[in-house]
Amino acid sequence: MSDPVVERIQRDPKYLQLTRTRNRFGWTLAILMLVVYYGYIALIAFDKEFLAQPMGSGVTTIGIPIGMAVIVFTIVITGIYVRRANGEFDALTREILKDATK
Repeated sequence: MSDPVVERIQRDPKYLQLTRTRNRFGWTLAILMLVVYYGYIALIAFDKEFLAQPMGSGVTTIGIPIGMAVIVFTIVITGIYVRRANGEFDALTREILKDATK
C-alpha cells in the first residue's frame, strides 16, 4: 500500500535537494570527526613522547589539552549540525510538507 502524499514528497525536487544536502553535510562532519578522533588515537599510539611532554613546571602534559580539544571539537560540530538542521533543513522540510499537502 502506498500513500500518495509520500510519493509526492519523494518526487519533489526540494526533497531531493534536502536529502542530498543533509547527507553531504552529515558525512562531511562525520569524516571530520573521524579524522580528529583517530588522529588523536594515532598520536597516542605513535608519538607518546610528544604527548608526555609537561606543560610548564606543572604535572599537566600536552596530551591533556589536546584530548580536551577533541571533546570540544565534538561539541562544536554537533552544535553546528543542530543549528543548520533547526534552521535550513527544518525550513525546507516545512516547505516540502506544505507543498505536498495542497
